[in-house]
Amino acid sequence: MTLRGLLRPVVVGLLVLLSTAPAGVAAAEEPVTLDSGQITDKVGALGSRKGEVTTALDKLNTDQGVQLFVVYVGDFSGRNAQTWADETANRNGLGRRDMLMAVGTSVRQYAVSVDTDFPLTDAQLDTVARVAIEPSLQQNDWAGAAIGAANGYNATLSGKPVPGVAVQPGEADPGGGGGGSAWLCLVVVLVLVAIAVAVWWFVRKRKQAAKGGGAATADLTGVPLPELDKQASQLLIDTDDAVRTSEQELGFATAQFGEEATARFSETVTAAKEHLNVSFRLRQRLDDSEPEDDATRRQMLTEIIGRCQEANTRLDAEAADFDRLRDLGKRAPEAIGELEGTTQALAKRLETAKATLNELGTRYPAGAVATIAENPAQAADRLAFADEQLNLAGKALGTGDGNKAAVLVRAAEEAVGQTGQLLEAVERRVGELRDAETGLPALLTETDNDLAEGRAAVAAGRQGAGLAESLARTESVVASVRQEMASGSFDPLDAVRRLEEADGALDKALADVRDLEARQQRARANLEQAALAARSRIAAAEDFINTNRGGVGSEARTRLAEARRQYERAVELSSTDPMAALAAAQQADQLAASARDLAENDVRGYQTPSMPGGGFGGGGGGGGSSTAAVLGGILIGGLLGGGGGGGRGGSGGGPRMTPGSFGGGGTRGRRGAGGRF
Repeated sequence: MTLRGLLRPVVVGLLVLLSTAPAGVAAAEEPVTLDSGQITDKVGALGSRKGEVTTALDKLNTDQGVQLFVVYVGDFSGRNAQTWADETANRNGLGRRDMLMAVGTSVRQYAVSVDTDFPLTDAQLDTVARVAIEPSLQQNDWAGAAIGAANGYNATLSGKPVPGVAVQPGEADPGGGGGGSAWLCLVVVLVLVAIAVAVWWFVRKRKQAAKGGGAATADLTGVPLPELDKQASQLLIDTDDAVRTSEQELGFATAQFGEEATARFSETVTAAKEHLNVSFRLRQRLDDSEPEDDATRRQMLTEIIGRCQEANTRLDAEAADFDRLRDLGKRAPEAIGELEGTTQALAKRLETAKATLNELGTRYPAGAVATIAENPAQAADRLAFADEQLNLAGKALGTGDGNKAAVLVRAAEEAVGQTGQLLEAVERRVGELRDAETGLPALLTETDNDLAEGRAAVAAGRQGAGLAESLARTESVVASVRQEMASGSFDPLDAVRRLEEADGALDKALADVRDLEARQQRARANLEQAALAARSRIAAAEDFINTNRGGVGSEARTRLAEARRQYERAVELSSTDPMAALAAAQQADQLAASARDLAENDVRGYQTPSMPGGGFGGGGGGGGSSTAAVLGGILIGGLLGGGGGGGRGGSGGGPRMTPGSFGGGGTRGRRGAGGRF
């Protein structure tokens, strides 16, 4: 008999016991599926006053077009109340004008979850919580808390003061209390057995997934193909942003606590990236020149959605533990000091980068440094934003608001990371131009040899298809490159690419007159320069997309992912199949160029959301540094979204912007109100 067969009677027994549990025992609740209507009461907290709550909720909906969903459970199954509320809101598809208030009656915690575009500020949410919700919860007036919340939000949205509440004290722990120790012991034992089954089943599914299984997703058969395509593209953007932010956060944590302490989170990010990479490969196939029939296209789009959802789910599952590990609320003073030291070092590197760019400008034409020309200015914006956030974080600590300080520190960390990346790109460009210039004479010699071979083949009457045309084209490129070199100012990387392109076409035309060994030898000779050109373009595209990801769409990201894959393939094949490796490196170079062009086009058409309230964190004036932070994906929300369609949070007067964090769509960029009562 299988393990599942052996344990089935035990699991059935557990279900029977839970269904016949004494009325006073409240079960732990995972994020729930909401009941019909706006009230989900798992513990009987409202009793005869459910009608009063419904009336208040209906009035809020009628007056403001806002739905407030209220949920009462015994506890949040060990989760943070805010995380539980956010996950429940996401699971049930709550929209921009929906709110959710979750109350754990036994653990005496609650949380309010709202979308990033919800039209109330943090301060307004906190005021309603303090004046209209918590006084009732503290005296076990469960219905009064929901009524007070509905009336308080209604008044605030109308521009009126939050009304006070008339508290009616009630039962301290509805659904909790004495159910018999023997029964509880038995339930504990069976719960442990059920957990063992779940672990076994999870491991089994993980093994199946490792063998190539796709991620499961909801039934999307009724969604029209154009809408399905749009969903898949947006989810790719959101998931890519979530993975990028999580990876950067992981880097900070690893530097602080070491690889052993962060190994579990590293494994999670790696698993999420694998789902994302497969999704990008599917998107690339959908975008190529070979069309798929509708059934195949639907299958591929559905797999993209499923894999992106799985990536977000895995990141979300570790988000709370990751936050506990970093504990920025308590570590804020230390983190501020470390970041201030880093910003000072970056300020020195920024001045060096400016000098380097000026020097490169005198030695090379503008095209040679075009991809990094704006980097110092962008780095200065990111650095200014980081300084603003650190200053505000220090002020928050001065008022005892460690949570706000933690959010501001996270934003500063993101900005510092992007500043470093922008400056590193300038430093890297120096080496790329030097290496290309150093290798150019040898490449010209190789190309001259190919030209001589081609001319000899033509003279002997052994020319293949297109050889004469390729000879003429390559001779023209060689002459042009030598003329540019003689002038003293030229772009060596561009010269390498043009020579590689022309000589590659000549190699193909010579293939009919060369034996296999000669073709392989020629490929080996060209591979190093082709790989250099590909690496340079991939790095430039990666830098641009990562530091402007708030405005970059799915097509550019897809091309970049495919460029990386082709480059990795070139490296793998370099020792065994140099011709295939050369072709892969050349394709990687072309894809990276396409990715950069597409990304630049996206950014040119991007409109940065307005920054209400003087910018993020109340600092600045909504000026350049905040705009750069939004475009860089440091601040998310509003038009930007987040993994899985955006976080929950909001602010009055415009899109609410918050720094991204480790996690997927269920945890990135959220906010709310709540705590213990």
